[in-house]
Amino acid sequence: MNTPDLLTRLTQVRALVLDVDGVLTDGRLHFTEQGEEHKIFHSRDGHGIKMAQKIGIEVAIISGRASPALRHRAENLGITHCLIGVKDKGAALETLIQTLGISLQECAVMGDDVIDLPMLNRAGLSVTVADAPALIRARVNWVTRLPGGHGAVRELIDLIINARDAWPLVLADYQ
Repeated sequence: MNTPDLLTRLTQVRALVLDVDGVLTDGRLHFTEQGEEHKIFHSRDGHGIKMAQKIGIEVAIISGRASPALRHRAENLGITHCLIGVKDKGAALETLIQTLGISLQECAVMGDDVIDLPMLNRAGLSVTVADAPALIRARVNWVTRLPGGHGAVRELIDLIINARDAWPLVLADYQ
């Protein structure tokens, strides 16, 4: 994608929709002997989500897996649109944008595998992580430099903030 087109898409984003495993986490699944699932989230991704919300971007999660850890993290970050255990992510995205009253063109989606293609193919801006399969990297508008679970979400959010020249608003609380 050429830079002017990417810049235009970044400035149009009103909602950021994230997959979880492989995007907000490194994709590995951790289970205790009792079957309890643990997820590891990067703090910079979480802070980036808060910054995106501060500049008026609705952040949502659409995940194929359901877990108490994910519900807790979403609640901790103030993510009210958390669709989990979703089989048809394209249909879930369509429902979400209707709920939010926005267009697909105003939606950025970040996913990392074939289950995410129905969302990625519909979004105004499709993004994947550096360690996504080549098939996915070839089909999106932009690929992060960082792998999933290691600050890739924050990398995208920083790019959106830069495109909107919104750092003064973001940094106002830190002066």
